[in-house]
Amino acid sequence: MSHTEAEIASQPDCWRRAIALARDPEGPVRAALPRAGERVAVVGCGTSWFIAQSYAALREAAGQGETDAFAASEMPLGRGYDRVVALSRSGTTTEVLELLGAVRGRVPTTVVTAVPDSPVVGAADAAVVLDFADERSVVQTRWATTELALLRAHLGASLDRLEADGEAALAEPLPGPLVDAGQFTFLGRGWTYGVAQEAALKMREAAGAWTEAYPAKEYRHGPISVTGPRSVVWWLGEGASDVADEEITRTGGRVAGFGRDPLAELVVVQRLAVAIAAARGLDPDEPRHLTRSVILG
Repeated sequence: MSHTEAEIASQPDCWRRAIALARDPEGPVRAALPRAGERVAVVGCGTSWFIAQSYAALREAAGQGETDAFAASEMPLGRGYDRVVALSRSGTTTEVLELLGAVRGRVPTTVVTAVPDSPVVGAADAAVVLDFADERSVVQTRWATTELALLRAHLGASLDRLEADGEAALAEPLPGPLVDAGQFTFLGRGWTYGVAQEAALKMREAAGAWTEAYPAKEYRHGPISVTGPRSVVWWLGEGASDVADEEITRTGGRVAGFGRDPLAELVVVQRLAVAIAAARGLDPDEPRHLTRSVILG
């Protein structure tokens, strides 16, 4: 079993621990994460940027306050925020450290990281450390879903189904036609658009697959033109998709989506990415042209 496969399999346990941390009234999470009413910017790079998008949408939808998500290199420094939340598994990403330095002393900052002694911990005013969700693999799997489980729990989301959905996503065999597909389009809505983008990134990183991601209603506005007999269109949202199955099947494409919590759906995508990598002779632990952290000279 590769490191990536082992880390994928550990996710339900990591979620349980993260949710307990978020709900502990005496723990460090409540004090570190934004309070209701604060105007917040959430930043990250790669996977963390997509998780930031999901958290921003969730926080606004929960009535907690205006929340924007940015790639760390693109946050407009002239805007007024009450807090900046930075997401960084390694805690060494150059763009995140540069941003924290740029706002230090002007805006309170919180970092969510997997490494307790990483540079971002010293660069931020407060830190939430999820060291139990750290990973040896380059491709992020359990880190991404665990930090989002923590953030959802902090916002008061009901996550009663999450662990069971995750276990089911790990136990069920992958449909063979998905492994043989040539193109994937992932769709989300609201907070799950960030999850859809993360799903597409996992397929690109681990399997070198042709993948795209869109808000569901945008699918008709151009992306449907790439769908064909070897395509999969995968709904990663809650409830019914805005795209009718008939619209997809008329193109010759295949409809995917198992109706589980979107984080559990993402587990299936992660497993599929590893399976496709194996079929193509790729190593998901060492994806092409990637490193665990981007540190610029």
